[in-house]
Amino acid sequence: MLKHKYIDKICIGAATAALVIVVLFSVLGNEAGVKRASAEPGYVERLFDDDTVHRVDLQLKDWEGFLRTATNEEYVQCKVYIDGEEYENIGLRAKGNNSLNLISEYGLDRYSLKLEFDHYADGRTYHGLDKLTLDSSFQDNSYMKNYIAYDMMDSMGVPAPLTSYAWVTVNGEDWGLFLAVEEPEEAFARRVYGRDHGMLYKPDYKRLEDENADVALRYTGDSFDDYDNIFRNARFDVSDRDKARLIRSIKKLSAGEDLENVVNVEEVVSYFAVQSFVVNLDSYLGPTGHNYFLYEENGRLSMLPWDYNLAFATYSLGMPEPINDAELYINYPIDTPYSGDVMLNRPMFHNIMLVDEYFEAYHERYAHFIDAYFESGYFEDKIEEVSDMIAPYVKRDPTAFCTYEEHIKGVETIREFCLLRAESVSRQLAGDIPSNLNGQSRDRSGFVDGSGVWLPDMGEISDLVN
Repeated sequence: MLKHKYIDKICIGAATAALVIVVLFSVLGNEAGVKRASAEPGYVERLFDDDTVHRVDLQLKDWEGFLRTATNEEYVQCKVYIDGEEYENIGLRAKGNNSLNLISEYGLDRYSLKLEFDHYADGRTYHGLDKLTLDSSFQDNSYMKNYIAYDMMDSMGVPAPLTSYAWVTVNGEDWGLFLAVEEPEEAFARRVYGRDHGMLYKPDYKRLEDENADVALRYTGDSFDDYDNIFRNARFDVSDRDKARLIRSIKKLSAGEDLENVVNVEEVVSYFAVQSFVVNLDSYLGPTGHNYFLYEENGRLSMLPWDYNLAFATYSLGMPEPINDAELYINYPIDTPYSGDVMLNRPMFHNIMLVDEYFEAYHERYAHFIDAYFESGYFEDKIEEVSDMIAPYVKRDPTAFCTYEEHIKGVETIREFCLLRAESVSRQLAGDIPSNLNGQSRDRSGFVDGSGVWLPDMGEISDLVN
């Protein structure tokens, strides 16, 4: 037995020192990039190792019946094997909005899919993952739009879903190459923000023709009902207290007040740099105003990326005479990424950019992005590596929306578009090309030449016609 008249003081001192060490390690560890244990769940190094093409086999009794009723978006039970590991009683449904209906309309059945591991049994996960999407590359001959966009976001420190390619089979029969995407729900929130994470929403409209002010993050009053497009799309149980806190933040955002406390400005300007770069008009910076996740913690808001199959200036495609002004979109203005009436109704972008300090930060982050992602050679290396990895799978994809030759052309087109876009953005930041719509309407003389790019080569609705 230890005998010392100061034993109590020694023990207390030792405990205090240990606590100090733990706190210092936590603080310094975070600054050094050491992640919390919860930030590295098992699924990260398994399914989302993106250096290889994974295997996902879906097993269900009535696959044909599932396809016939896919547009109902109802879950059915299935068994799934991921790289040989078996998981029973998993929820499976088709995913999509316009893409879902168009695929059905054209008599095809290559739907994007959702797998929900805990749909039929609470707590069931794939090594900690509760939900994932298998993206079908609709209107994406390159198979890379979502992959590259999320990689760009991640490179800028914006929390983005993890992705990897997966060869999907159904009841043992080849179905095709899909992109596995981590769905932003509980597992995502824990991985990114820790166990004590905040609230996560996916604002989306019921009907596009409605005003949808809440999707645009505009304050219209204190009634919870005014924000139904946000609250009914909450990823976690939302209390009245949560709702009131979010509305208070939206009110300040709409008024342009106290922005440093109601917006994670550094992260949001990084998000908008990538968002405007990829010219995703089916987004918050476009007429639809959706396709993003909203994260709120202690009244502070940030935006997270989602759904880029119509990015890289392909939102306008699919019309009888597809718009292909590649030069317009390659040089699309970074400071007014859509018409004035839309931007005035997007307070998360407009009101932040009205503050000189934040506007300068936006340009600084944009310059960093162009330098680190493009001028370093990283982008071209990434495109080549991914293309080489997936090419054999695309070549034998039995449900592909395009031919292998069209895929190769799609890869070259997205590569060329991004490189020319990076050149234009650099010139806009330097003042050699106008960076707003008004300036560009008067002077396009310095535009980067985009005449060699044909946007439909990245994929369009007419490709669905067999």
